[in-house]
Amino acid sequence: MSRLVQISILPQQQEDHNYIFELALEKSKFRKSQIQDWRIRKRSIDARNEPVKLMLQVELWKIGENRVKISPFVPKNVASAKEIAIIGAGPAGLYAALRAIEGGLKPIIFERGKDVRSRRRDLAKINKEQTVNPESNYCFGEGGAGTYSDGKLYTRSKKRGNVLKAMEWFVHFGADPDILVDAHPHIGTNKLPKIITAMREAIIEAGGEVHFDSKFTDLQIENNQIKAIQINDENWLSFDEVILATGHSARDIFYLLHKKGIKIEAKAFALGVRIEHQQSLIDSIQYYGDNDNPYLPPASYSLVEQVDGLGVYSFCMCPGGIIAPCATNQEEVVTNGWSPSKRNNPYSNSGIVVSIEPADLPNFSPDNPFVCLDFQKEVERACWEAAGKTQRVPAQRMIDFVEKRVSNDFPKTSYQPGIVSVDLNEVLPPLIAKRLRKAFIAFGKKMKGYYTNDAVLHAPESRTSSPVSIPRDPVSLEHIHIKGLCPCGEGAGYAGGIISAAIDGINCVDAILKKVITERIS
Repeated sequence: MSRLVQISILPQQQEDHNYIFELALEKSKFRKSQIQDWRIRKRSIDARNEPVKLMLQVELWKIGENRVKISPFVPKNVASAKEIAIIGAGPAGLYAALRAIEGGLKPIIFERGKDVRSRRRDLAKINKEQTVNPESNYCFGEGGAGTYSDGKLYTRSKKRGNVLKAMEWFVHFGADPDILVDAHPHIGTNKLPKIITAMREAIIEAGGEVHFDSKFTDLQIENNQIKAIQINDENWLSFDEVILATGHSARDIFYLLHKKGIKIEAKAFALGVRIEHQQSLIDSIQYYGDNDNPYLPPASYSLVEQVDGLGVYSFCMCPGGIIAPCATNQEEVVTNGWSPSKRNNPYSNSGIVVSIEPADLPNFSPDNPFVCLDFQKEVERACWEAAGKTQRVPAQRMIDFVEKRVSNDFPKTSYQPGIVSVDLNEVLPPLIAKRLRKAFIAFGKKMKGYYTNDAVLHAPESRTSSPVSIPRDPVSLEHIHIKGLCPCGEGAGYAGGIISAAIDGINCVDAILKKVITERIS
């Protein structure tokens, strides 16, 4: 059994492996002659006090103990195996397919969008021509929303499944092994496409299938058992196991299920704005003015405040990142943020959002599963109209927003389609605007310098999670009323990011494998 010890070092000491090893030995009280191998298992930044330090968890193996190796992805040839349909090629769908291959099932993925390379042309059109392809954009296409919106891998979902396995598979397909060490791992939008492509190639090589431009448009159910799915309003394909991993923005899926009488429910989500500061300012705040330290990464932050009974918090914070247009329809505006692997852009951005329960909304009804979705759509359309019915975003300087005055000018923004000066207090619902105003003042007290008129709000940040959930049995992971239909990932309400979605994809296939084995025995 290995031993774990916790040590702290200065940032400039992180490459001095002899020093780290000697410090770990001293802390462990072992002699050097007793140790066969060692590694840094976890690394995080402690900026609570000055000077800023790195916290390291060091793992030591004594003589005779075996170091555990990374679990590789071990595929089986599934060309002739039992087939399962997977709707969506985001992290939930891709990891479901990989787990299926590992378990001896043949996955057939149907993705409404394009492959990861072809998606780039449609993203360029949003940025340059402000034209949204409703089937290929930042949310739809190979890899899902995470591929072109950062690739942060941090998750609190430790109890939902095997986080390490999900991370190790990323490394297997090309991610830097450092993601296994960093407390807040990040791949970067520039590196994710190659990794996603490698996953797809592995699925196909093992006998699975991946179909792009293949939109799930209908399903057939008999005796509460799924029997077939329809693709592109044309082809009917027989399946008795379907994993529905369509993501948080596939609104048509919610409408389809509701039309078919399949139970869905309104779900809490969050909505607000995406705020942009200069990264140098955030570094200076978080690192006590030591913002030019070459041994420290671009600084991040996490903020939360209770305002009038609702939580307001930072979401998807992107150091050295940019703000991207993430609408899935031409007549709406949506923002999100991402960072390249080096996080070397001059801007820092984060969603600042207000938690919303269905009952918080004025037109709430327990029988209306679309109350939160309707609210989300109304805000996105209002922002589109406020920005001149384009993919530019309505924007306002932070203090101007709090003091309710229109901004006369702006610092340079990373949002490529451009911004339009408005009073966001007149665009955002009072439920949101009022709490954001109070929260920004409170955040300024927690982070001295954060509350500044050099910071710009871009509206809205509205796709934090799905506003609808698809209820499922906690054991079989099938829909509570439909056998063979497994709601999965963010779109179904069971994940909140890349890793938790990937884990949920694995869990859904594990449930199917268990059922298949039981049926074979009986």
